[in-house]
Amino acid sequence: MGNNRKMKTIIQCSILCALLAASIVISVSIGSADLSAWDSLKIILGFSDSGEVYNTIIWKVRLPRVILSGLVGAGLALSGATFQSLFQNPLADPHILGVSSGAALGATIAMVFGVTSVQFMGIGLIGLSAFAGAAITTLLVYGIARTGSRVSTTHIVLAGTAISSMLSAVISIIMIFNQDQVNKIYFWTLGSFSGTSWVKVAFMGAFVVLCGTGLLMHSRDLDALSTGEETAASLGVDTIRTKKLLIIMVSLLVAACVSVSGIIGFAGLIIPHILRMLTGSSHRKLLPFSALGGAIFMIICDAGARTAASPAELPVGAVTALFGGPYFIFLLYRNKKKVY
Repeated sequence: MGNNRKMKTIIQCSILCALLAASIVISVSIGSADLSAWDSLKIILGFSDSGEVYNTIIWKVRLPRVILSGLVGAGLALSGATFQSLFQNPLADPHILGVSSGAALGATIAMVFGVTSVQFMGIGLIGLSAFAGAAITTLLVYGIARTGSRVSTTHIVLAGTAISSMLSAVISIIMIFNQDQVNKIYFWTLGSFSGTSWVKVAFMGAFVVLCGTGLLMHSRDLDALSTGEETAASLGVDTIRTKKLLIIMVSLLVAACVSVSGIIGFAGLIIPHILRMLTGSSHRKLLPFSALGGAIFMIICDAGARTAASPAELPVGAVTALFGGPYFIFLLYRNKKKVY
């Protein structure tokens, strides 16, 4: 029986990895330049003599963008899977603590003060301001929700909702007084992977690897916490310490995602639900599978955003909402039936 489950897991993982590889190659092939998937694959593997122009298109324009979108998708899906178990709420998403509003405020302030061209170690100051805003918001929400050494999951969700609403109001006021920046701010809040570089890929990759590894190391604790804090404590889990670590890791991961791509909704909500149907509730499988599924989903959505209105570009957040909105309504309807 155990061998059958292990073989099933290997097959499922292999299928997801194959789908991820295929989505990368196909997405890299899509664009104004005439390149087939086979030509793109040969360029990536270094077996092509297509010329400097095509090598530049693949390695400096398309491939960094595709990989960054995959990393962001993986980060958001990991965050969503963790928060849904931590808060025991199937509708929890990566932005539940107000991280996205804090990041949006940081980016808005940077745009208003005209520092859009400033860079630090290859990362634009808008992205760094967004990361700082997200981190400060997380600390603020955590401080409000904390009572002594304890943090109530209910209080932290309520604090995150209140702070998020307040920061959104501040952004609206800033936009009213800076009409010339409205379009830029609005487009950023809907998410985009334009202007991607390998530096951003390395930045995002470091957070996905480090935070993802940390979350995976706490997979058994997450299994216990998903059944309730009292049950987890009876199983020997240090619930206070574990919740702190999980919230810190997820908040940093979400802050990194938002800082390089803007606010992209629904990926962290729907992907863990879909993958949970395949893997079950064990986070040892759910977390890596969610990362793979999130990467595939985001790469496909970004490819659609680049090509649907070519030569113009749609915000990635608008494309993910087209998929996520109906699924979110379905979840609400299903939960309503359970309650009543």
